[in-house]
Amino acid sequence: MNKKSYVQILVLLMIILTISSCAPEGRTYNEYGFFGGIWHGICFPFAIIGKIFGADIGIYAEHNSGFFYWIGFLFGIGGLGGGAARR
Repeated sequence: MNKKSYVQILVLLMIILTISSCAPEGRTYNEYGFFGGIWHGICFPFAIIGKIFGADIGIYAEHNSGFFYWIGFLFGIGGLGGGAARR
């Protein structure tokens, strides 16, 4: 492997670590709204990977604002793939 490959692997690991550290905590007293839902939706795939390996990571915020949090969560999940209808 050359030096460029090592740098790419290091950057990829840093990105994964940074994104996976933003998953919602299981027990928090902050109320999350629309933008918190978007952020948690973006972090969702990384939180699922953490759950599979046994980490105590929340999939969604328990203390949320309700409807607007869930709309933001769905937008966050859908925004990752660029939309399924785009071909």
